[in-house]
Amino acid sequence: MATRHGLRRRILGWLLIYVSLLSVAIFIGGLVVNEEAERMVWESLLRAELHHYQERRAADPDYEWTDTDDMHLYRWDDSPPPPKVLRALGPGLHDDQWVEGKLRVVMVQDQPDGRVAIALDITEFEGLELAISSGIVAGMFTAVLLLGLLLAWALGRAIRPLSTLAGDIVRLRPEQASQQLNVADEASAELQVIADAFNDYLRRSDRFVERERAFINSASHELRTPIAVIGGAAQLAVQQEGLPPLAREQIQRVLRSTRQIEQLISLLLVLAKDPQRLAAVSDNVALDELLPEILDDHRHLGLGKHLDVQLEPPPAVTVVAPISIVQAAIGNLLRNAIENSDSGTVSVRLDPDATVTIIDPGHGMSPEEISQLYARLARGEGRDGGGIGLDLIARLCDHLGWRLDIEPAPGGGTCARLQLRPARPQAS
Repeated sequence: MATRHGLRRRILGWLLIYVSLLSVAIFIGGLVVNEEAERMVWESLLRAELHHYQERRAADPDYEWTDTDDMHLYRWDDSPPPPKVLRALGPGLHDDQWVEGKLRVVMVQDQPDGRVAIALDITEFEGLELAISSGIVAGMFTAVLLLGLLLAWALGRAIRPLSTLAGDIVRLRPEQASQQLNVADEASAELQVIADAFNDYLRRSDRFVERERAFINSASHELRTPIAVIGGAAQLAVQQEGLPPLAREQIQRVLRSTRQIEQLISLLLVLAKDPQRLAAVSDNVALDELLPEILDDHRHLGLGKHLDVQLEPPPAVTVVAPISIVQAAIGNLLRNAIENSDSGTVSVRLDPDATVTIIDPGHGMSPEEISQLYARLARGEGRDGGGIGLDLIARLCDHLGWRLDIEPAPGGGTCARLQLRPARPQAS
């Protein structure tokens, strides 16, 4: 996954790039203007000197030019002739020419008495110009650095409310109701709009969750009465003497289905309750005593198969949870293990940390299939078999703080581990 940079870093980066490019453009523009102005100055100065020389020669043919330390006059008809570098130049101004070991600006001109050139030593001037340019570059670099620090500080202050808002959003908890986001007084109007929109979403989500819980709670309570009537009637019917074997088998199936529906209703009621309010309906469940009962209730699923269900001697372990939910969760995993196995031994083990491990000798699942299973559970698509379904068991584990792991067994088959933890006994 590509690394995502913060908004402050992105804005600061683009601003520094803009400032740097603008500074370079200004510097280059300054150089161009300086070179043009310098050329105009040299041309005006040297042209004036040549004009003065021409006027003096016109007035006095015997007039001789006297060189100075900085300025030299060269004539093409003199002996010795001008340096070779000058003889190669045409009429006009020529900047940055090395003549006789010095950097000079040269003006070449054709006059009535022959071609002449006047050269001005600019070595010291160019050194000064280089020093000034270096100072300007250093000043620009320092200005960009200071501006970057100032922008970083200003952006930090400007983006701090956004970072605070993002942190508040991260700290939101789905199980908590009546949450809302608050923005600081110095926050921008856009952040206030975002916070208001998010608070409106939270309020609508609270109402939706409350309606869902109320519906599940009401529907589950309403279903309990007819399910209890069906179960009671089936229990009385199966006790009648002279009942045909086929009818007795069907009534027993009704009884088993009734118990499954009762477990499903209990599970839905738990999911509809806030985890902090489960203490009122929780029990001290002795897993070492409950596991044998669960195994006995599910042994009939292995009839007609060469399958044995064994429970390793369990240690004394107690958890705090609704007993019907513990039965439903463990029973569903055991049902899956038996229904997906044809022969062999289904091993059930209880560890001291309240972890129930069920290993079946079934067809087994590859790591890819298990990854797909967890992906379906995350999307709520795990309901592909009988009983309660892995999707509801997974939701139950998230709700109560339990943990469900499914992985391939070492010798083939599947290993399911359900780690139960006490529900937080906080009643409101």
